Amino acid sequence: MGISRTSLGLISGFCAGLCWTAAHAACAPGVVDIRGDFGQARFTVELADTGPERALGLMFRESLPKSAGMLFVYETPQRASFWMKNTLIPLDMIFADASGRVTRVHSNARPQDLTPIDGGDGVAAVLEINGGLAEQLGIGPGAELRHPALDARVAAWPCD
Repeated sequence: MGISRTSLGLISGFCAGLCWTAAHAACAPGVVDIRGDFGQARFTVELADTGPERALGLMFRESLPKSAGMLFVYETPQRASFWMKNTLIPLDMIFADASGRVTRVHSNARPQDLTPIDGGDGVAAVLEINGGLAEQLGIGPGAELRHPALDARVAAWPCD
């Protein structure tokens, strides 16, 4: 069985609408794109850009959809350290500098562990996603994040 022209037209029309939406949503506050040698990935994110939001993070969550995460954004690049107190799910922490370039990835942070996870100096943003997903996708140092909170003047992958 093949695909009829009518079905193909419907699929093409749906894809065209979806592609247009995805292309224009690329730099929305609730979306982080990441690219590297592995290709590209997109995450729907909650933004944590104030002290209280960053302090709460993903604590007390029992689950996180696979394509979701939280983006922590700092006013100025700084040394960033995280812990997993009251965090119930394993997380990957993707640390990025002011240009959005990934500098470190901490995989599978253990739930409720109080050991500090050091992201190093010059951290401007941290993307938290489900534990093990960064390795599964191939996300590592050198990959680039795109988000409107990153200064387009210095961004490795600026918003259009």
